[in-house]
Amino acid sequence: MAGLTEALDGLAAADLKPLVGPVLLDRLRGLLTAQNRLAAEVARTVRECELNGAAEHDGLKTMASWLRGHARLSAAAARQLVHNGRALEQLPALAAAHAAGRVTAEQVAVVEPITRPDNRAAAAERGVDLAEIDRVLAGLATERPHAELRMAVHRHLAWLDQDGPEPDPTEGRTLRLATHPDGHLSFRGDLDPVGGEKLQTALEALVQAG
Repeated sequence: MAGLTEALDGLAAADLKPLVGPVLLDRLRGLLTAQNRLAAEVARTVRECELNGAAEHDGLKTMASWLRGHARLSAAAARQLVHNGRALEQLPALAAAHAAGRVTAEQVAVVEPITRPDNRAAAAERGVDLAEIDRVLAGLATERPHAELRMAVHRHLAWLDQDGPEPDPTEGRTLRLATHPDGHLSFRGDLDPVGGEKLQTALEALVQAG
């Protein structure tokens, strides 16, 4: 790690003002590749920490909580980093591309949902070879625009869940409240039978309470 720190210090000390466009772009390409490689190592290390229960040495139960406290990541970012580490363990082709700097952490996050237990179980039921999906998606991630990778993952997940999500029972409910300048309150809305029953129960409880 000392060598890495020294290299980063050297990069930070470089004067960019004398550099021209093509040289700056070459530098940027190298930095982006290095950023991806570092992200891969971070995810791999987070996964190993999780497997070893390393967070417990700091009195914490999960790596997500450790990342929130010690790396000051948001809850969403910490959770995604943990998920990326788990996903890369199951997707060797994508992991290799990430480690080589050809795939970003964001792309890994796009692919990660296919490795979740429910989706892996659905894929197994349909005879899907996860290794083949890994190979195809790694190719898309390294060769095609980000939107195509996202669409491919979306199609895969939609194919696994052809019945679609359960309908939202509250979708048809509406309730609008308007407070007028004189303090009066007017309201209007539309509720399904379940919502209507709940509202009536709540109103009756208020009336009975005086």
